[in-house]
Amino acid sequence: MFSCKFLRALFLLLAPYLLTAQAAKRDLTKLPYQQLKNLFWENEKNTPKQFPYASAYLTKAKKENNPVEKARGCFLLSLLSESNKALRYLDSAIVYTKNLNDPKFPAYAYSGKGFVYKKQFKYKEAIDNFLIAENIAKKNNLDLYYDTKFSIAVLRSEELGEVKEALNLYKECLMYYTDKKVRSSQYSFSYQTLLFGLADAYKALNINDSATYYNKLGYFESKATKSNHINALFILNEGANKIFKGNFREALDSINKALPKIIFYKDKGNTLAAYYYTAKAYEGLDNKNEAVKNFIKVDSIYNINKRITPEFISGYPYLISHYKRNGDKLNQLKYLTKYMQIDSVLQNNYKELTKKLQKEYDTPYLIQEKENLIQSLKKENIISYWGIAFLILIIIITTGFGFYQFKLKKNYHKRFEKIMQRLAESNEASNQQKEQSFEINKSKTDTIGINEELINQILKKLAEFEKTKGFLDAAITIQVLSDTFETNNKYVSKIVNVYKEKTFIQYINDLRIEYALNSLKEKSKLRKYTIQALALEFGFNNAESFSAAFYKKTGIKPTYFIKQLEAPKTQTANKQ
Repeated sequence: MFSCKFLRALFLLLAPYLLTAQAAKRDLTKLPYQQLKNLFWENEKNTPKQFPYASAYLTKAKKENNPVEKARGCFLLSLLSESNKALRYLDSAIVYTKNLNDPKFPAYAYSGKGFVYKKQFKYKEAIDNFLIAENIAKKNNLDLYYDTKFSIAVLRSEELGEVKEALNLYKECLMYYTDKKVRSSQYSFSYQTLLFGLADAYKALNINDSATYYNKLGYFESKATKSNHINALFILNEGANKIFKGNFREALDSINKALPKIIFYKDKGNTLAAYYYTAKAYEGLDNKNEAVKNFIKVDSIYNINKRITPEFISGYPYLISHYKRNGDKLNQLKYLTKYMQIDSVLQNNYKELTKKLQKEYDTPYLIQEKENLIQSLKKENIISYWGIAFLILIIIITTGFGFYQFKLKKNYHKRFEKIMQRLAESNEASNQQKEQSFEINKSKTDTIGINEELINQILKKLAEFEKTKGFLDAAITIQVLSDTFETNNKYVSKIVNVYKEKTFIQYINDLRIEYALNSLKEKSKLRKYTIQALALEFGFNNAESFSAAFYKKTGIKPTYFIKQLEAPKTQTANKQ
């Protein structure tokens, strides 16, 4: 949620030099390094004015063959450059200082590369460079060592979803500040952003009281040092935390206090966060219009920045469902397309984070629904030109309908017989099998990167989950199941994907349908239930989702299956 981490690192690097000075009127290379740095930062956020000072800094350092100052000049130019050009400047800074024992370089250059790679979504490369910076700083600059550790924690928490792992790093950093003057100019910014990281991590883990504790502590610390921007972020974060507590109106009060300040500081990332949590608060209050309005604002900021983390994407399913209920196919298609674009970005750049999309809005379904919408809109646009053709088509369809029905019933009957045969064989096999054994496939273990003992534990728990019919709970989700197993939902997701060879949703639905088939076969009274009642009996929320899952698994509808189960009894009764 906090989007100014890079500024934090730059502040720590160059804070000692942020003094006032006169602008140069002559050859800039004749100015002292200190003055060039001052002029560079006096024109912050004005790249055309900053660039001559950074260039003069590097030129002066090259003339004097001063390796540390050459590295610093390259670092300044990297701040004004994008992507690969910034990396080239930072690589040069590393070359100039790699054999020196300077307290700042090349550690700052490696850290800078970490931030560039993070911006490019190359998280492995970012972590690698942060770790190099951390190892170098550990020898001669403990402040930088813990700053880099903090940067790693932020990346793991916000980008990779490894919140528990990040929390341990945050706690380690917090210990370092116990004997520091945390309200001094040297440490106040670092300490306050660390408190924010702790509060945000506890919020993400739904440990709300701890989140409130660090939000309040951060609020008072930032108030004492007049750090108005960070102070607003603590207010916003506590507002978000109140949503998780169910205090929606209090949450809105906090967010509305923070938002004007965040907009004032042109903090686009946290402005997006503020609109997102405003929408979530209104969603909690069942104010659909305001929720929709604010989710649309989230999307508008994403359109500008082209960057969004998984924390803030659940607004898209909400918008899709809203416009679907209202019959607004154009807007439904618009946000469905946008959601699929984000899905693609997450799959390419966030890797393991796609589980959130798969859980909330399965990708194959998105593709099918998008195609259906496109076709529907096309039909609506040209329907007046195809009226006669449609009538002719109806005649053709009617003529062939009898033949089609005959073929369909024949295919359905074959599928029914195949299901009954499989059920008989499955029941016979289960009666003979007393205890399930677990054999870990080594190649699969290597593929998913989880140790064999943990895989074995989770597989056994999944077997017990199946045995106790836990899948019949309509509220079951991968997060709920992972909490029950006392493990990470990422592990459960991977193991289900690899060992069950299906997504978690498919896994649960297949278990439910298999149970439904056996139950309907064995218990005649269930065949008297309505489809809605059967849906609830077998863990589904409604008849539509039950019927869809049933058909996907068996190739026939539940009504046909029940009718065929009852058919032998009907025939016997007629003979008598």
